[in-house]
Amino acid sequence: MTELADATAEERSTQINPFSDSRVLVTGGLGFIGSNLAMKLVELGARVTIVDSGNPKGGANDYNIVPIRDRITLIDADIGNCDNLSGIVNESQFIFDLAAQVSHLESMASPRLDLEMNCAAHLELLEAIRKSAANPKLVYTGSRVQYGRITRLPVREDHPIDPVDNNGISKHAYEQYCLLYHRTYGVRASSLRITNTYGPRNVMRHARQGFVNWFVRLAIDSQPIEIFGDGTQKREYSYVDDVVDACLRCATIDNTNGNAYNVGGFPSSVLDVAKTLTELKPGTKIIFRPFPEERKPIEIGDYYSDYTRLSESTGWKPTTPLKEGLRRTIEFYETSKKHYW
Repeated sequence: MTELADATAEERSTQINPFSDSRVLVTGGLGFIGSNLAMKLVELGARVTIVDSGNPKGGANDYNIVPIRDRITLIDADIGNCDNLSGIVNESQFIFDLAAQVSHLESMASPRLDLEMNCAAHLELLEAIRKSAANPKLVYTGSRVQYGRITRLPVREDHPIDPVDNNGISKHAYEQYCLLYHRTYGVRASSLRITNTYGPRNVMRHARQGFVNWFVRLAIDSQPIEIFGDGTQKREYSYVDDVVDACLRCATIDNTNGNAYNVGGFPSSVLDVAKTLTELKPGTKIIFRPFPEERKPIEIGDYYSDYTRLSESTGWKPTTPLKEGLRRTIEFYETSKKHYW
């Protein structure tokens, strides 16, 4: 498995494919990252089951899986209330748990709902895995929001955990359950802390699930891009294909069990993202606005990560620079906008 992780994409394609004919469960597979992951798994020959409640607030969109709809099994259910969850888990070799509520503002408005969607409901999955004789590998997608306000850069996995919103608390709580179940019951679980993922199949109706894709929508619609503050705050941007690659690598390498990893990307300022979009979509304007009052308490400052631990364990590194990722994103939505706008 380590040799597979260290190889290039071309080399891996000629080696043993651990997902070929494997049974894989993807929770939240109608959403942004989940649908991209499911499509890659199908391409690799996996037999994929998606469990998704279809909640558009969580990013569910039936159009996301149109290219693979006849090659996967779709179960319309919440992960916390799925009738045959134990049976599905018992048949799975790999489980990718991506079902989530990701809006920071909505987590503050509805903390109980955020806790249910991001933690409590998922305990049913962990319990099913604990009781399963199949011993499937679980990969959970956590978030940089677990760290909260940043005190030192680059952010390593041992950075203090100090969330600034309910979303960060609920995501971190479930990650800790995953790692506890590994230590206590031997569940083969890993967590990936992802950051500002963007690309095709994301929510585009509003800006509550990622500002990068919202900026893309504004540029496509020839609308001005609004930046809060001066735009110099740094963020790290991960193209969705790179995140999918991290998930796949983590799933196939056992030395990742019981660990949490940063999944990094390419750091740049918010203003640089907007400027790049003006290059890709000439005529796009940039305007500056004061920070809205409701956003000030959850602003974390600059963020970019050290993903050395993940690289050393799996050979992973981001491969899609920001401008190339934005170009691909624009191309996707310009041909599919009626399904997302």
